[in-house]
Parts: sequence; structure tokens; C-alpha cells
Amino acid sequence: MKPQDIDTILNESNATYIAELYARYQSNPSAVDQSWAEFFDGLQDDASDLLAEMQGPSWQPRETKVVGGMEGYDVSQGHAERPANGGYAPAAHAAPQGAPVSSDAIRAAAHDSIRALMLIRSYRVRGHLEANLDPLGLAPRDPHPELDPKTYGFTEADMDRPIYIANVLGLETATIRQIVSLARKTYCGSIGIEFMHIQEPEQKSWIQQRVESIGNQTQFTARGKEAILERLVEAEGFENYLHTKYVGTKRFGIDGGEALMPALEQILKRGSQLGIREVVFGMPHRGRLNVLANVLNKPFQAIFSEFMGNPSKPDDVMGSGDVKYHLGTSADREFDGNVVHLSLTANPSHLEAVNTVVLGKVRAKQAQRKDTAREQVMGILLHGDAAFAGQGLVAETFDLSHLKGYRTGGTIHFVVNNQIGFTTKPSDSRSSPYCSDIAKVVQAPIIHVNGDDPEAVVHAARIATEFRQEFKQDVVIDMFCYRRFGHNESDEPAFTQPKMYDVIGKHPTTKDIYAQKLVKEGLLTEERVKELDQKFQNYLDDEFKASEAYRPNKADWLEGKWSGLASSHGEDADWTGQTGVENDLLQEVGRALSTPPSDYDINKKILRQLKAKAKMFETGEGIDWATGEALAFGTLMCEGTPVRLSGQDCQRGTFSQRHAKLVDQTNEAKYTPLNNIRTGQAELEVLNSPLSEAGVLGFEYGITLAEPHSLVLWEAQFGDFANGAQVIIDQFISSGEAKWLRMSGLVMLLPHGYEGQGPEHSSARLERYLQLCGENNMQVANVTTPANYYHILRRQIRRSFRKPLILMTPKSLLRHKQAVSPLSDFGPGTIFQSVIGETGKLTDAKKVKRVVLSAGKVYYDLLAERENRGIDDVALVRVEQLYPWPAKELAEELAKYPNADVVWCQEEPENMGSWYFVDRRIEGVLSEIKHKASRPIYVGRKAAASPATGLLKAHLREQAELVDAALSVK
Repeated sequence: MKPQDIDTILNESNATYIAELYARYQSNPSAVDQSWAEFFDGLQDDASDLLAEMQGPSWQPRETKVVGGMEGYDVSQGHAERPANGGYAPAAHAAPQGAPVSSDAIRAAAHDSIRALMLIRSYRVRGHLEANLDPLGLAPRDPHPELDPKTYGFTEADMDRPIYIANVLGLETATIRQIVSLARKTYCGSIGIEFMHIQEPEQKSWIQQRVESIGNQTQFTARGKEAILERLVEAEGFENYLHTKYVGTKRFGIDGGEALMPALEQILKRGSQLGIREVVFGMPHRGRLNVLANVLNKPFQAIFSEFMGNPSKPDDVMGSGDVKYHLGTSADREFDGNVVHLSLTANPSHLEAVNTVVLGKVRAKQAQRKDTAREQVMGILLHGDAAFAGQGLVAETFDLSHLKGYRTGGTIHFVVNNQIGFTTKPSDSRSSPYCSDIAKVVQAPIIHVNGDDPEAVVHAARIATEFRQEFKQDVVIDMFCYRRFGHNESDEPAFTQPKMYDVIGKHPTTKDIYAQKLVKEGLLTEERVKELDQKFQNYLDDEFKASEAYRPNKADWLEGKWSGLASSHGEDADWTGQTGVENDLLQEVGRALSTPPSDYDINKKILRQLKAKAKMFETGEGIDWATGEALAFGTLMCEGTPVRLSGQDCQRGTFSQRHAKLVDQTNEAKYTPLNNIRTGQAELEVLNSPLSEAGVLGFEYGITLAEPHSLVLWEAQFGDFANGAQVIIDQFISSGEAKWLRMSGLVMLLPHGYEGQGPEHSSARLERYLQLCGENNMQVANVTTPANYYHILRRQIRRSFRKPLILMTPKSLLRHKQAVSPLSDFGPGTIFQSVIGETGKLTDAKKVKRVVLSAGKVYYDLLAERENRGIDDVALVRVEQLYPWPAKELAEELAKYPNADVVWCQEEPENMGSWYFVDRRIEGVLSEIKHKASRPIYVGRKAAASPATGLLKAHLREQAELVDAALSVK
């Protein structure tokens, strides 16, 4: 039985069972499983030898030796060397060789071994509960009974008796006193590790051996210790400088958590040695300025300039900008000859919202590097303790970590645990003992560490990095520290936490504590410490003077993968793009779509659909919605553009319309038709996502930040499901370019339309997206034909810039006989139509009495009723793109009907949908062309609290009434 196997079964609940097994073994060794027999044989043999050779406390420690260290603050090249018996050797024999040993004595020794192993296991499981984690000492940790030898029957008289422990804890034999001493050093010092919840034996064994072989402590070189101090000097010095120069100004400093800085440096340094070449950071605002300056090398003078009120980008670059502690940047750093590219993702104050955005960027960058092993690009997410426990996006982030299509090879999560939220203490903000307990969902190891022990923090960072690279799994560092000032530097924390802030006010800084430690060790003098402080102070003074004349010389965008693309704000920006393709390419995609593999057992209903598709391409008529979408994807892929679509059940499609993957009915093997068009084409990735909106949408948005040359789409199961991702929509998608100069071409597909399904699945809340529109920040459309859908998708890539696209997609129109397009509408010379004019035969345009404007599905209801009534003096005009508002195109259509009144017809209630957005815009167009109608007339459902009725009869009555009102000219 291996040590890790022993460890797994030795827990307090198994004690009686193990004792019974041992008793059975003693009566008949063959009566127990072979693995248990071998284990008990070992106990018998070693107990016999031990008792024959030794009686009483006869152990003396051997010397251990540390191998030379690396430059900087890396640890020793090897671990501390330990003799095979764990560093303890017998000093003398208390009994002569060959003395007889009784079976009772052997039985007692074996029982002692089992109890000792159970004690060791308890330290692995519970040791963190007695670890010295809180720098402030506000909540002394009570002794845990499972860590007391008395719980296992050991008395004081037993403490110095040698016991065989099967080379567990790095020891072959040891006394209980020695076991407790080493176990406490390993698991109850400044680091407490939670890892026994991990179900993978290899991972658990790796952590166990990694920390126990060195007592969970790194032997730093003298240079390594000074390097740690230098990082602390820089972290504290920068915060103090800002605090002095800009008294009371918000900076959300890292004061109290300065050990974060050498820890991040260690992750990057050790990571670079293990193959990391790119790191994407995501973090809240606390400590951000310090990370920007001291980790990502943003010039101090640039930060000082921003404190003076200057912009972070050149004056000729448009956009609103953002506060200093939301901004990102990028830089290249070199560690031991390895260059690592670092980027910090810009984010809002909405805590944890940036998490999956970072993961999406990491995934895209891994694809760009062809890093299929996921060892070159890594994400580091920084968290606050209250947000880590409180925000649901944290759980969504962990949920993605092991899923195909979303995995990134593990993220290092670093919690800056201030032991308080804004003013809320932990007991009021979470139900779990630790803020990090959510990480156990994915069995991530959790390393708790005292932030006032910088060496322990750096050691924890090193172990976390090695674990991530070894197993490509998430790992959490939970650094217990404190917040020296309030939530921000103008806040008074003593209003609500007087005791805590009384202690903090008297508590020395992490830098001072560590500096005094090194002085006591004789590694540095007081003068050397002062010299380091003064040197950094002088450097900041120089940077401060330079900041007065500092001006950014370029905007941090349109570089790397974005080179060759342009801003959309220029007058020459082409919003149309060349989206039509040659007929041969359309036919080629059509053949792939309609021809399943001959060796696949395809569902009979699907076969009928495939035959129908084949007929579409034979006749050139009747291209439906799903086929139009597939043509957009397939033609882009043949042109070299990858396509990624994710969402809940989007492979089949919520309404069984897409069938992007065909499933063999016998063995469930999957076949993707669009990945089999031609050799050398780009790939289609269609992913059924977890039931997560904010997390998955953030992930897809993150991909588009790093990869502008792929078409990336997220589809909601129903449009109103996007409500759960509102923070991503508000804070990133609609405003990211204006705030942070970060373009995105993400497409959101939101099923929308009133078919009597009730209030929950009728409306995608179109009005919310329209309210977010401004400065040409994104596109919102409600198209009515498969061809227009095809063109608007291809347009995303066939332009020189990128903009998010919010699409109201259909439900009933997916199979509507009139919602089809001829193949010629996809071919050469065709483009997206932002406005579609009247397509039927009416009376003379000057005799038309009414123009009904609409968007989306209601057009077909109007069309059917007009045909039913034989009306020829009411024109139907579709506004396919609502934003950017197509004023010119609409003006051309309305000018055709100079004597008509103008109606806006919608299915949604008056206070929802498009009406409040289009009302004045239509009025502006009418005014511009001096039309007879000065204002549009509203036709639709009356204002309501609920999006739609839940009664089918009421829905049908309302729909009939609004159609009738739209077509009835007084």
C-alpha cells in the first residue's frame, strides 16, 4: 500500500474498522485483502525490529544541509537533504540484539503506528485551523481536538517513545513529540493548506510531498531575502508617496497587503522557468496602481500625470476614459532570460465581473500560440475576500475551468484577504469558515498564508505556480492581511470597526517587520534599509517632476493582432463591408450542409431537413433562417475566418433549427458538416455552454478582446436570459471601447418575438440595448430575412473595425414560409440592407395613405393581414437596423410616399421595445425631408409592467388589435 493510499483511508471515522481488520489479520492473514496484509506485515516487521533494538527515547536529530540558492529571491535549487529516516537516527540501543519480543508487544506497536498515522492525517486535514494566519491576531484560533495526541490515546508518557510510521511525513520512525513538532511546522505555521478534499491521489500526493519534504518553508538565499525587501520597499513607498502628494484622493491602495508584490514577482519568475510566456491579469481596484507600476512597469510619471487630471491617452483619441484604478496596460518583462508578456485587463468597479473576461482572453491567446498543452499562457485573478465569497460570478468562473471549449489550464487565484468588506465583517458576509471555500467546488488546493510573513507568501506563490504548471488546475492563495485605511483613503473605518482599526493603527507595516527580521539575522543593517527607502524616494521624486510635462504619445490599441484595423470614428469608415460571395462558394457550402457521411446513422427527421436543404440549393429558392446562418459561417470559414458559437443548447438550437452537429443515432458520434467543406478551411467551434449567462458571455467577450479575426457569437436560450449577464453588457460590451479603447466584434443572438409564450420568453428587452446606444458604440438590429441575417454576420468581419452586434433573432420565423430568401440575395454585389422598403405591388406611391414602419416578426403579421384584406394603399417598410440609426436610408423610403401618414408598429408594450428610441428619430427624418406627416403615430400594446400576457387568448386578441390598428386608415 502506497503512502498516499494509507493517507486516504486513515481517518477518524475508519478507526474502528481498521482495528477490526487488524484483529482479523492477526487471527488469519489471508482473511484480509492482500494490500492490507502487506501493510500489516510491514507494521509487524518494523515494530518487531524497533522493539528489539530500542526502548525509550533514543533519537537525536541529524544535521540537514541547504543547497545554494538562485539569483533574486528564488529558493534553493534542491530541497533540504534529509536522511532516509527523516533526519533522525538512533543514538543507542536500549535492548540487546536478538532479544525476544512478545506478540502482544508487536500488536501494541502496530496499533501505535496506526494511531500515529491518523494523527498525522489529521494535521494534513485540520492543521490550517491552528495556523498563524491573522497578522492582527484579532481572532485567536482555538486548539482543535483532532490535533491533540490525547485524542488518539497517547499520554505524556508516550510522547518520547519511537513509533514506526511507514515513511509518512518524511519519517520512517519518530516519537510522537517529534511527529507533532514537524507536523505543526509544516501545517500550522504562517501557512495553512487545504488539500485533503482533492480526489485525485496524484495531486494530493504532490502537495503532500512538496511541503513535507521541506517543512513547508523555503530556505532563501541572502540575495533572495533582500530582493523580497526591495519589492516591499517599492510597494509601501509608492503608496506612501501617493498618500502624501494626494491627501484624501482615492487610490484604493494595497497598504497592509504589500506582500502581494513579491508574491506576483515570484509567480512570474518561477512561471517563466516552467514555460510561461504570457500572463493575463484581472483584478479589482485595490492595489491596482501598485500592480500597474511595480509589476507591469507602467511609468510612475504617467500615473502621477493622471492624478493631476490629465488623460491616459492622446488628445486626438476619442472616448470617455475612466478612473485610474480601472485602467489596464501591457508590458514585456524578462526573468532569467525568459521574456513574459503581461497584460492587465481593464475592468469596472463591479467586483469579479472581469474574471471570465480574463479567461476568454487567455483561451484566445493560447489558440494564437497553438498552446494546446496550456503551459505558455496563464491567467492570474486577484480578488478581495468579501467579493470572492459573495459574488456568484466566482462560482461561474470555477465552473468553466474544466469544461471543453472553456478550459485554460488552470488559473492562479490570489485573494487579498483584508478580513473585511466595505464596512462588513466576515461573520456578516459569508456562511463559510473561509472566503475561499467556493474553490472546493473544483477541488482546487487552497493555501492560506499570513501576509506579514513575506517569505511564507512568496513560498506559497511558488508552490501555487508549480502546481498549476504540473497539473493545469486552478489553485488559490488566500493571503490574510488587513486594510490600513478605509475602503478608500477618504473613508473613516473607525465608524464601524473601532477595535480593528485601533489595532491597525499600532501595527507596524509588513516592510518594517521584515526589515527588522533581516537586521536581526545579520543580513542587513539599519543603514542599508534606510538606503533602500531613500533611493526609491529619490526615484519617485524624479518621476513626479517629469510627470508635469508627461503626455502619452500613443494609444494602447490597434497593435499586435489588431494591427491593420482602424477606428470607426473617421469619416471614411465603411460600415457596410463587402459581404456577398461567388455562387460557386455558396453551392460548395450547401453541398457540405446537405450531405451527411454515408457511415452515419442519421435521425430520420434530420435526413428530411437535409434533403430540403439540398433542394434549396438546386432551385436557388427558399433559403431559410438556419441555412442563411450556416452560409454566413461556412463562407467565412472558407475565407480563413474561424467561427465560435456558444450558448445553452446551441449545437441543436433551442428551437431545433440549427443542428450544427449531427449525432449518430447508434453510437452518438458527432459530425460537424461545416467543418467538412474543404481542405484548409478555418474551423467552426459550437459549444453547449453551462447554464451560465454572465460567466459565459464574459468569456466570449474576452476572446474578442484578444482575437479580432474570428467571428465569436453567444446565443441566449431565450432573449430574456441575457438579463443574468447585464453587468457584462453594461460595463464591458456597450462601453468598453469608450472607456478603455478596447474594441470587440462580439455577436449576441437573442431570440425575441411575441408568440403567446407568456411574459418570460417573449421579449429580449430590446429597449435596454437601445438605451445603451451612443457614439456608434454598437449595433442593434431586428432583421427579417435570412439573407439580411447572413450579411449582417459577415459584415462583422468584412470591415476595418470591430463593433458588438446585438441581434434580436426569431422563433416562429425560423420555419415561416415567407421568411425565406432566394440564393441570389447572398451572391455577388449583395449587401446588408439597414432598411427594406415595400416589396409588394401597391397603388401609385402618391396615393399611398399610410406607411407602417416596423422591425422584426410583426412585419409578417402585417403582411399576411394586408394580403387577406386586399389593401393596396398601405406600405410596409422594415427598419432592420435600429442602431446606428439609418436616417439616410429611411428618408429615401419615406420620401416615396409624400401624402401618407407614418405609423410605428411594434408587438411590445409602449414602454418597451423600440418606440421610445425611434419616436424622435423618425420625427427628425420627417422634418429633414419636409414630409406631410410631422410625427409618427404609435401602434402597439399599451404600456405594461409585464413584458407579455400569459394567456394565449389574450395574446391573440392583442395581436389582432394592433395589426388592425396599424392597417386601418381613417
